[in-house]
Amino acid sequence: MAFSATLKISNDVAKITLSGELDAMTAPIFKIEVEKAVAEHPKHLVLLMQDLEYMASGGLRVLIFAKQTIDAAADIYIVAPQEMVLETLKKTGFDQSVLIVDEYVASL
Repeated sequence: MAFSATLKISNDVAKITLSGELDAMTAPIFKIEVEKAVAEHPKHLVLLMQDLEYMASGGLRVLIFAKQTIDAAADIYIVAPQEMVLETLKKTGFDQSVLIVDEYVASL
């Protein structure tokens, strides 16, 4: 499945929907969307990952970039990651730096 990253911003929430396989070749696409989101200074960066089948270290580097560049008071939510993606987050300890949820509710 081809990778895609789609950004939507509203009410201080930046949502990026990810699908396909996130690796070194596709990470720049994701990084562009993260840069656009961070530039808007959202209170929440929501990464919808239910359709993301795979994430390699290139994708993880973009997540780290997002964490380093977003406003300190902003939260990063990872929503509904598939088991393989969740394992990658846990093995690297990045799950301790973000909020992993089954669904994002705007009132959180």
